[in-house]
Amino acid sequence: MKIQLSDHFTTPRLLRFVFPSIMMMIFTSIYGVVDGLFVSNFVGKTPFAALNLIMPFLMLFGAIGFMLGSGGSAIVAKHLGEGEREKAISVFSMLTVVTVLCGVFFSTLGIVLLRPIAAMLGAEGEMLEYCVSYGRIILLALTAFMLQNLFQSFLVTAERPQFGLYVTVAAGVTNIVLDFLFVAVFSWGIVGAAAATAISQAIGGLVPLVYFLHPKNKSLLRLTRPRFDGHALLHTCTNGSSELMTNLSLSLANMLYNFQLMRLVGEDGIAAFGVVMYVSFIFITVFIGYSIGSAPIISYHYGAQNKAELRNLFRKSLVLMSVFGVLMVLLAELLAKPLSAFFVGYDPELLTLTTRAFSLYSLSYLVLGVNIFSSAFFTALGNGGVSATLSFLRLFVFQVLTLLLMPIWLGVNGVWLSVLASELLALCVSISFFLGQKKKYGY
Repeated sequence: MKIQLSDHFTTPRLLRFVFPSIMMMIFTSIYGVVDGLFVSNFVGKTPFAALNLIMPFLMLFGAIGFMLGSGGSAIVAKHLGEGEREKAISVFSMLTVVTVLCGVFFSTLGIVLLRPIAAMLGAEGEMLEYCVSYGRIILLALTAFMLQNLFQSFLVTAERPQFGLYVTVAAGVTNIVLDFLFVAVFSWGIVGAAAATAISQAIGGLVPLVYFLHPKNKSLLRLTRPRFDGHALLHTCTNGSSELMTNLSLSLANMLYNFQLMRLVGEDGIAAFGVVMYVSFIFITVFIGYSIGSAPIISYHYGAQNKAELRNLFRKSLVLMSVFGVLMVLLAELLAKPLSAFFVGYDPELLTLTTRAFSLYSLSYLVLGVNIFSSAFFTALGNGGVSATLSFLRLFVFQVLTLLLMPIWLGVNGVWLSVLASELLALCVSISFFLGQKKKYGY
């Protein structure tokens, strides 16, 4: 039976609805993971470190798609809940065009700034050239990547999460196959890895675009002639500012991680951090996917003023995030060494460093899911200010603070444990906002 946004959600029904979004995020995470896996094992440690060094800069631009998708889907879902479908379609169409225009602009800007930024981050000589070669190709596909991020949210709002999952799986499989061919078989090196990712991102962004343009599309949303709505665009940007802040803060914090690790350990530290990020992202995408999948339901029932269902969704989500967190920590501790060995098994010293790093870093999963959901929850309610505050404190202020202080006391272990400390601080803020906004929203 088809699940609709207007339904009452039991735990099994809720999990069935969000499952495609979780799987979408897991397969999306495969892009970077597969690139890193093939580059590390078939090209070498220096190109792998170069990829990790430039990646935070490249991810800065993709944040626009997340902002427009999360902020816009909440607004569109709210209009659907209020019975204003044509208004929802109009806003959706406008945001798609805005995403394309932003993609072209930031792609051009990124290519111009790529070399000086890579040099500023510490790349020189061979590593600098690797950064530029990889970055240029990824930036050429930026518009498609931003559309993919946008449509991940809107396919759920359109009640087509299964289709979104199929597209993402197709893009992920494409990336794996092309990485194998371009890097392992044809020996194109880091350029081959970048080309494989760019092609897979094109599939992830352009296939949903064709779907929403197709006249036989029977979903809740479709693309029509865009009509500019400045108020809706401003509301989207402010409402999605938390997702923008999340990605910007994460990129800046990762740059600081690289700086600290280069200072404390050297190139091996950056390589180890890259592995931790790749593997952790697969775990964390469960929390992100759940938040993306549940957000349109929350927005719909908020728009319909169904406070009983809003309370039901809020309570079930907190329980699920907590249970997922415990399971993730247990799984991560069990798989720390074999997962690390996939990337750096050829270097025993680096493997030991990476395994230890992942074991310590993964302790943060205990509370991380609740913090991710808290930000997405307030975005879904249309309160971008609270959501952005949570994201900024969690991913920038607290991370920078703990990342600067804890290595003084604990050395390199302080780098890996700093994320746990920052997430615990963020949990206190999340709880305070949950309690403070409860009467306003009635959850």
